[in-house]
Amino acid sequence: MQHMWAPWRIDYILGPKPDTCVFCIPEHTDEDEERLILYRGEKNFIIMNKYPYNVGHIMVMPYEHTNCITKLAADVTHELMDLLQLSTTIIKKTFNPTGINIGLNLGTSAGAGIREHLHYHIVPRWDGDSSFMATFADVRLISEHLQSTYAKLKPSFDTLPQGV
Repeated sequence: MQHMWAPWRIDYILGPKPDTCVFCIPEHTDEDEERLILYRGEKNFIIMNKYPYNVGHIMVMPYEHTNCITKLAADVTHELMDLLQLSTTIIKKTFNPTGINIGLNLGTSAGAGIREHLHYHIVPRWDGDSSFMATFADVRLISEHLQSTYAKLKPSFDTLPQGV
């Protein structure tokens, strides 16, 4: 048997679990870098996935705590789509992936890990990025530290106008 070491996961495993939704983030805080927030719009924000499927995995979501896409107001939905498009452009420019997955999982049976607060995933993909590790060992390799990825992405998001 082979062992894969991921010592950074112990903080999540042993750390305190919030009693509230992890995606209900205050609209104004000085903890954006710590929380991996890349951009704040008027109705939505962009955040890195703390437990990514791949390097550059980000999420776009409304500030509003809802799991029902049909209840979002039109202005929230429009800004959400604008931010998905802008994020895709930035991901392409920054990482040059050969493909991108964009998805929304509504409900546990649809694969939502955090079903209480809807969020879109944007995951850059490269030919062979899953390799044998995911297939045979049920292990996904992330080749870059989250803070390094944040440092690469943040300047591009800082150039976006407020209230896209």
